[in-house]
Amino acid sequence: MQLNPEFIIADEQKLREHYAQPNKMVLQKQIDHIDSYARQLIEASPFVVISTIGEKGMDCSPKGGDEGFVQVADEKTLLLPDLPGNNRLDGISNLLHNPTIGLLFLIPGWSEAFRVNGTAQISVDPDLCKRFYVQENAARSVLVINVEEAFIHCGRAVTFGGLWDTERHINPKSLPSIMEIAHAHIALSQAPSRD
Repeated sequence: MQLNPEFIIADEQKLREHYAQPNKMVLQKQIDHIDSYARQLIEASPFVVISTIGEKGMDCSPKGGDEGFVQVADEKTLLLPDLPGNNRLDGISNLLHNPTIGLLFLIPGWSEAFRVNGTAQISVDPDLCKRFYVQENAARSVLVINVEEAFIHCGRAVTFGGLWDTERHINPKSLPSIMEIAHAHIALSQAPSRD
């Protein structure tokens, strides 16, 4: 696809000229720690997407578990277990090069989202890993996240997307299975390059 350079925004001044200024409340709702409201939301969430940046670029990885699987250690610290999975380690590997992390918490049935930004370290402390058990497996590691920003995010995206609206849920049988997609993508990844 060829883009018209005339319509490409490449600096912050032009970007701000194109959009309205945010409402003061949108900026003032950001805090630098986990308060009682933030704790309540994190403890209710069974799902978070973590975003990291590394040498090869960025990664967004979904993480899930029982409600509150991400623990609030104190007002500046979250504990996010890495439970046995596919061992790709995309997001965790990024943290070795850049400790910056973003988290987007979702709560089924609640239209808003809760965001946390900060830095993370990877701990394999056996005592810490044993705090997180799923199906008799301790966490392989625990991300110890230093909270720098925390704020509620309005529910427009979740509402517009109909995420919790069962009337808008797609029948899974209308989509290809995970194995169909995996086999097709493995074949594509092994095919000669098209370049």
